Amino acid sequence: MTCWYEGPLAAFDTETTGVDVETDRIVSAAVVVQDAPGARPRVSRWLVNPGVPVPEGATAVHGLTEDHLQRNGRWPSPVMDEIVRELAEQSAAGRPLVVMNAPFDLTLLDRELRRHRASSLDHWFETVPLRVLDPRVLDKHLDRYRKGRRTLTDLCEHYGVELTGAHDAAADALAAMAVVRAVGRRFAARLERLSPAELHTLQAVWHAAQARGLEAWFARSGTEEAVDPAWPLRPEFPAAA
Repeated sequence: MTCWYEGPLAAFDTETTGVDVETDRIVSAAVVVQDAPGARPRVSRWLVNPGVPVPEGATAVHGLTEDHLQRNGRWPSPVMDEIVRELAEQSAAGRPLVVMNAPFDLTLLDRELRRHRASSLDHWFETVPLRVLDPRVLDKHLDRYRKGRRTLTDLCEHYGVELTGAHDAAADALAAMAVVRAVGRRFAARLERLSPAELHTLQAVWHAAQARGLEAWFARSGTEEAVDPAWPLRPEFPAAA
C-alpha cells in the first residue's frame, strides 16, 4: 500500500500585503496538485488586486507592485471563491493539503472570504474536512532539537529540496510539498502508519505545544509575547477587519 507521502498531494500558498492575518490581504495564490513524487504538477494561479495599498516592504519580498496588481490583478471576491472551491475539490478527492505555516495562509484566506464573500473557510469543509500537512509543524516535532531557523528556505536546504523562485506562490507550494514528502521518507518509521486524518489531529496538538514552548522562551528572554496555539486556522475575533 502506498504511504501518504508517496501518493497524491495538493499544496496551497499565498503572497500578501503583509504579515497580519486580520488586516493584510492576499495578492497572489496558487494550488499545486501532484499525483506522485516526480509526477508533473498541475498548477492553478491567481493574481489579485487587493484594493488597498501594497507596502514597498511586501513588494520587496514577492516582487508584485501595486501598479502591476491594479493593472493585472482580479478583484478579490471571485478569486477567493475560486480558491476555496479548488481546495474543497482537492479535499473531496481525498488529497491532503500541504500548507507551510498553515495558520497564516489559511487564516488569511478565511478572513478574505469573510470580508468579500460573507462566508468562511469552515463553511466549505463541514462535510469533507480539510486534512492539512504543515511541514513546519511536522519538522519541528520530529526533529525538535535541531538548532536553526525553520523557514521554507531553511527546510528546503535541510531536506535537499530545490527551491527555485522563492516567494512565488506556486514555487513555494511545490517546494513545501516536496519537503513534506522528504519528511515522510526520513521519519517513515514514525509516520507511515498514521493517516493524514490522524496526522491532522496530531499536528494541532504538536503546534499548541510548540506555541507554549516558544511563549516560554520569550518569557525567559524578558519578552512577554503571546503565541497563538490554534492550528490550522486561528479563530475569528470580533475586531477582525
